[in-house]
Amino acid sequence: MAGIELILAAICLNSTCLTDTSLSTTATSFISNETSSLAEKERNLANLRNALNGNHLKVATLEDYPLSYTNKANGTVIGKGVSFDIVDFLAEKFNFTYDVVVPDKNIIGSSTDLSGSLIEILRNQSADIAAAFVPHLADLRQYIWFSTTLDEGEWTMVMLRPAESATGSGLLAPFETAVWILIIVSLFAVGPIIYGLIILRNKLTGDDSQKPYSLSHCAWFVYGALMKQGSTLSPIADSTRLLFATWWIFITILTSFYTANLTAFLTLSKFTLPFNSVDDIARREKHFVAQRGGGIEYAIKNDGELLNILSKMVAKNRAYFTMGLNDTETLMDYVEKKNYVFVRDMPAMKHMLYLDYRYRKQISMTDEKIHCPFAVSKVPFMRKKRSFLYPLQSKWSPLFEPEILNLVESGIVKFLIGKNLPKAEICPQDLAGTERQLRNGDLMMTYYIMLAGFVTAIVVFGSELIFRIVNERVAAKRTLTIGNFETRKDKSKKIVMGKDVTPPPTYNSLFFRHGKQATDFNVSQSQHNFEDSFHGKRRIINGRDYMVYEGNTGEKRLVPMRVPSATLFQYSYTE
Repeated sequence: MAGIELILAAICLNSTCLTDTSLSTTATSFISNETSSLAEKERNLANLRNALNGNHLKVATLEDYPLSYTNKANGTVIGKGVSFDIVDFLAEKFNFTYDVVVPDKNIIGSSTDLSGSLIEILRNQSADIAAAFVPHLADLRQYIWFSTTLDEGEWTMVMLRPAESATGSGLLAPFETAVWILIIVSLFAVGPIIYGLIILRNKLTGDDSQKPYSLSHCAWFVYGALMKQGSTLSPIADSTRLLFATWWIFITILTSFYTANLTAFLTLSKFTLPFNSVDDIARREKHFVAQRGGGIEYAIKNDGELLNILSKMVAKNRAYFTMGLNDTETLMDYVEKKNYVFVRDMPAMKHMLYLDYRYRKQISMTDEKIHCPFAVSKVPFMRKKRSFLYPLQSKWSPLFEPEILNLVESGIVKFLIGKNLPKAEICPQDLAGTERQLRNGDLMMTYYIMLAGFVTAIVVFGSELIFRIVNERVAAKRTLTIGNFETRKDKSKKIVMGKDVTPPPTYNSLFFRHGKQATDFNVSQSQHNFEDSFHGKRRIINGRDYMVYEGNTGEKRLVPMRVPSATLFQYSYTE
């Protein structure tokens, strides 16, 4: 009573207050009305208990192991699973019996899919309650009532465990895609920037001490620094040195980070899957399979649901909804054989993988890759609250709801869902049972780089051949043009700097008489004239043989007689 008086007193601060007498009368009237309402509610609940006591109900359900499923004994359908643990508790508390009703198609149902569904049974008042963990779909509210929320269901993806981590090959793993793109952009941009700044500096300062490097030299400097190959460029200007030093510092830090992260990835990296969310499925249009008539199908096909973005994949036959009740068979037929992604709620998925793990453990006791050929994504495919269902205007829901709420809040429902599962995680993403070893996939990028390098070298080699052929043709045309203006009378003459020069006689003709030797060596007439004016004597100077002769102007010349020196002498006059 004191609390109500305080509330009324607070209201009176900004309004005309009642007298003390009227305040007490109002509070007393409110409490008496509330007490009468509670008493009436208790009477109504007592009447419902009496009506339910010894009564016989019909309970509808779905085949959704382990939450709800049925067995047959002597022609009688018996409900099993977590749902019927709750129903049995209610039956014991309120002293009623029940029959189990199963829909014809084992589907939840929706506005466009009512025939043979669980919703149709409740809509036709053929059952008093639906004992199944049904997700809260907006399309169902026009046909049924949802009970107290039992749990927040999570649907996740089961797929074949890939041989390699989805983070990529070892060489690309240290940096994300954006970093690699920026590195490539800087590799192509820094060379022209350095070249442009050098040219701009020379023009603005007028200082020509710094030789302007060509664009190709600047580009190769940037690439060489990245590969730790150094450079032959030696800048003189301070600004140019700072540009070069800045790039070197950047490359030093970048390569240090890359080396450290690569080492960490190859030794400590965690395994990741190629498909982790709905966005991955939609973007890559991965085939997936789910239960026919389950929450996933209606969340995709019904408007207003978040998963409706996958409706296009249904139209493209990328999604398949199976009527199979055995999850293990679905896992084998669609995931293991066809490499589909199987979308299933978490309790069913855990039981399915646990049974598969126990079976494969008998095949191999030590190899974890054989024990766990499947992997589960960490990000839920869908989250939805799940509840039992009542027909509209159900008369038994006021009795059942408080008891179901007590079971949920006390953690009994959560305990029942996981009571037959081990405490440890079944087949985690990162098995971590063996040391991390380098696989061939970790080195695939090195193979790609080598292949790209060889292909690039072949292309450059081909371009060099093409340029050589083109240059030879251009040179041939130029020579032909010169030949049209120059007349060569004597083939023994050569054009040097635009002048005709008569080559000297052969070296051997210097040491013989002109008559006989000219015939033996086929010397020209000009060479005979040269020999006639030449008289030499053999001398030994510093232990070497020389021919000493006088030239036309009277100076003496030494002509070596040894073969190597003679060859050099001949070359100096003829080339």
